[in-house]
Amino acid sequence: MSTQKQKIAFYGLGNMGASMATNLIKSGFDVTVFDLVDEQVKRLIDAGAKGASSSAEAGMGADIIITMLPAGKHVESLYFTKHGDGQRLVDVVQTNALFIDCSTIETNTSKSISSQLSANGHRFVDAPVSGGVAGAAAGTLTFIVGGATSDFEIAQPILANMGKHIFHAGSVGAGQAAKICNNMLLSILMAGTSEALNLAIANGLDPKVMSEIMLQSSGRNWTLELYNPCPDVMPNVPSSNEYNGGFMVDLMNKDLGLAMDNASDKSAITPMGALAKSLYQIHAQQGYGAKDFSSIFEAFKTSK
Repeated sequence: MSTQKQKIAFYGLGNMGASMATNLIKSGFDVTVFDLVDEQVKRLIDAGAKGASSSAEAGMGADIIITMLPAGKHVESLYFTKHGDGQRLVDVVQTNALFIDCSTIETNTSKSISSQLSANGHRFVDAPVSGGVAGAAAGTLTFIVGGATSDFEIAQPILANMGKHIFHAGSVGAGQAAKICNNMLLSILMAGTSEALNLAIANGLDPKVMSEIMLQSSGRNWTLELYNPCPDVMPNVPSSNEYNGGFMVDLMNKDLGLAMDNASDKSAITPMGALAKSLYQIHAQQGYGAKDFSSIFEAFKTSK
């Protein structure tokens, strides 16, 4: 069956999910959407989706279920709990449906969800994303997928309409594990880059010149290339828009919490990750929780 003929039910129409669903619609897929915020559902209907008044209605007869939700408890509740209409999502979708969870949640929760879905005659892959709001809008996200090879092969052509890079990390849970490893490193790189740039400024150096020096030296990294945290060094990034848009500090704290919990569970040694978590927690307490995570730059200023 052509993927465009499959029925997709999409749940979670926030800044990321709305753009992801829109890209599926633009690619010709049959998409039905549901979100607790009615305005978000209307926005997607205007873009060409079918709307639903309940989670069960959206999933009725669906072959593919895609979720982009805040936490593991929300994913589990959506899949397995009877809601206002008295129906469970797992009971109304097509037999042997493929559930694709793009949320960033605990690896153990993904494994538990997979087992429960299997017991109900369905399949599952965890497919967390990297690339932020801009990547979601542009359809250039990176998907990091955990699941059986046969399920990955079904998910891949669908994900390719929302992203540019699709990786099969391993079995169920591997996508989540890879995602938190990546975001832990990202937080460390952003904090280190911010610290270095502020030291340069304290020495009277131009941060734009210093950024160029580091870009051509051994300190080169992704934050310098594409997401400079110093205001007015790079256009079209949150730091040049008062740190609005992008990936919120609160979300980075969530991911760092997942990484530290996982590290504890695996007895892994992550001192840099633990320090980054402390820095971002303090940063959120100082009122930056809703700002982009590159705003950690402000925490290292010698004068504020």
